[in-house]
Amino acid sequence: MDFSDNLEMLMVRYQQGDFSAAAALIDCIGPRLHRFFVAQSISRVDADDLLQETWLRIHKVRHTYRPGEPALPWFYAIARHIRVDHYRKRIRAAARERELEEMSKGASPAQPVSGADGELETLLAPLSLSQREVITMLKVEGMSLEEVARATSSTVGSVKQKVHRAYKKLRETIGLRTGKSSSGGPL
Repeated sequence: MDFSDNLEMLMVRYQQGDFSAAAALIDCIGPRLHRFFVAQSISRVDADDLLQETWLRIHKVRHTYRPGEPALPWFYAIARHIRVDHYRKRIRAAARERELEEMSKGASPAQPVSGADGELETLLAPLSLSQREVITMLKVEGMSLEEVARATSSTVGSVKQKVHRAYKKLRETIGLRTGKSSSGGPL
């Protein structure tokens, strides 16, 4: 029995009310989802909060999981929606803050929110949010192109395109850091 079969079995048991299966899912998937959030340049505190929110949402919508379908993309799709909701809330809050600043006129500008530390976050920082997302799912989590496409509600072709552009950007960034040209071999 491989990892994904085990996840699917645990998810079915969780749907049937076996909360020891839920605990096993949290132990198995929790660290992966946390890395997913951290890799999106979200602070570790925000990543902790988003992980908690993701598990609450998974619990609430566990009945929507279809037995026999891959469970990993289902988890990542929920995590992705949580992250997007968080991003939208942050944008709305920033807009409200700007309005308040304009009204007060004397206030100093807000400092940008700093991202998480670490080599992976630094390496992925130049990428767009969607590129970081697919690179994290493919290379950090080891998901297949099909699983990433399902988790991001896109096509395999779209995922391949994002990955290709992300690799190109990473090659350029690494080339700038090392002083080499970006026309080198594969990443």
